[in-house]
Order: sequence, then C-alpha cells, then structure tokens
Amino acid sequence: MAKITYQNWGVIPYSKAFEKQTLLFDSKVKQKLNGNNDTENYLIFCQHPHVYTLGKHGKINNLLVDKDFLTKISATYYQTNRGGDITYHGFGQIVGYPVLDLEQFHLGLKDYITLIEQAIIDLMLEYGILCKRLHGATGVWIKNNAGEQDRKICAIGVKASRFVTMHGFALNVNTDLSYFNYINPCGFVDKTVTSMQKELANEMNVQEIEDRLLHHIITLLK
Repeated sequence: MAKITYQNWGVIPYSKAFEKQTLLFDSKVKQKLNGNNDTENYLIFCQHPHVYTLGKHGKINNLLVDKDFLTKISATYYQTNRGGDITYHGFGQIVGYPVLDLEQFHLGLKDYITLIEQAIIDLMLEYGILCKRLHGATGVWIKNNAGEQDRKICAIGVKASRFVTMHGFALNVNTDLSYFNYINPCGFVDKTVTSMQKELANEMNVQEIEDRLLHHIITLLK
C-alpha cells in the first residue's frame, strides 16, 4: 500500500507554504526520475492569511482591485503555477495540498480530481449539505434550486509532473466570503461562492471537519 504522511501546517503565509510543498514536490519528481517509484506521499492541510492566487493560465483582470486596496484589506497577491484562474484563501478555510505520486494509487489526473471532488461531496453530505459537480467548472458546487445562482463551496487547482501532484483544494468552512467580492472567482462572472457556515447558518468546528475530510480522502485513495 502506498505510504501517506499527514501534516497540518496550521496558519501559514501562502509564500511559505508554496516553498515547503515545492521542496516536497521537486524531491518526489527527482526520486522518480532516478527510478525510485516508492516514495512517501504527503497530505497537507493548512490555512492562509488573506491572499489571492492566480493560476498560470488565469487572467489578471479577474482581480478587481489594485495593490493599494489589497493593502487596505490586509491581503496579498501571488501568481502561481497551478491550473485554474483566480481564487481567495483566508482564515476559516481548509486548504489541502496533496503531494502524491498518482501512479502509486493507480490514478490518472482526471480521476484524481474526481476523487478529491467526491471526498468533499461525501463530507458535505455528513452535514446535510447536498453538492454536485458542474460540467466545465472544476470543484464542488451546492445543488441549487431552479433559478438560483450556482455557488461553489470548494475550489480545486492542481499542478502535476510525472504524475506527481502539488497544490490542491480550498474548502470554505467559516470563510469571510466578502473577500470574494474583489475577484471574479475562478474567472466566473455568473456564479458565486458559499461556505459551510453560510449554508448551515452556524459557525463550524474546523478541527472536526479536517479530521472527517482526512478520513474521506484516505479512504478513497486506498
């Protein structure tokens, strides 16, 4: 069975987390190129102070404010190397960085993204939140009623090389959703975002949700 090490980095600046996961990612790719196909895998959870990140093919005009305004709201901005467009990370949000060799789990990249989506969907069901996938829009979305705007509860953006992954997902738990007002989330202008707190009208226990989410991901990877 493939080895998975869980790490919780707590609240960590995005730049520091990017540096740490890049070291893990580069090491796994290098070892794999050298013929070691049994390297350790990592599942990392953390939270970031207010930050906007833009994927490598994203459009900067989906950030709707300037640097001075970012300073005013205590937020930073980073161009990064994952897929997807622009998103927000902040307190009360569970950010997951799986650094995995997908070949050890007999997964292709598309299957891996589907697995992460399914883990979130299964977790939300435990709390009575019905979710769905949305064609052409990676991530997890709330099942809406007729006439309601699609609203995303979990964003997903991944980078992979030699079937080794980095970056991952961001699940809105107690997230301050007002920060999404300053971007077109994931590049969409006709959709919105939500959180567990908003859907259930109750502040959630982040540690409990992390524990349950870890269980769902590990179960699906086995």
